[in-house]
Amino acid sequence: MILSDKRILEEIAKATIKIEPYRRECLGSNSYDVHLGKWLAKYKDEILDAKKHNTIEYFEIPDEGFVLQPHVFYLGVTEEYTETHAHVPFLEGKSSTGRLGIDIHATAGKGDVGFCGHWTLEISVKQPVKIYKGMPVGQLIYFPVEGEIETKYNQKKDAKYSGQPDKPVESMMWKNKF
Repeated sequence: MILSDKRILEEIAKATIKIEPYRRECLGSNSYDVHLGKWLAKYKDEILDAKKHNTIEYFEIPDEGFVLQPHVFYLGVTEEYTETHAHVPFLEGKSSTGRLGIDIHATAGKGDVGFCGHWTLEISVKQPVKIYKGMPVGQLIYFPVEGEIETKYNQKKDAKYSGQPDKPVESMMWKNKF
């Protein structure tokens, strides 16, 4: 079951869902539109190693836009800061974004109950496409949780992505033991 617009508004009023900035016109019948933040990043190394800390370099999207290139992996970020304390948030691309050949996540579309922060986007494109900060890129949908949560994500001592800033965050795979 997905929360409706009225239920999302009820949860915002109860502070179990927080979206900043919140704009009423971005609320759909069962989702909330999120926008591309001003920061993008790329990994510094061409070959990434899952066991090491792969660093990234940030750059700001200029007002005149930026052309994304195929075969380049970009990390972006949502303009919106969100908190979700009683539901499972899912981030999906908007159909208009997909129809431009832009994928906003490779695998990480599901958040956890207790996620607080800006969403890092895993961006790739099928052909060159010009993007702009503030453009709609995705939509959040919320699912109720069955049962009581023992430990919310923002309460886990080993939560690698809690409190994400307004800049993209690189992979923290290297923090895992394997």
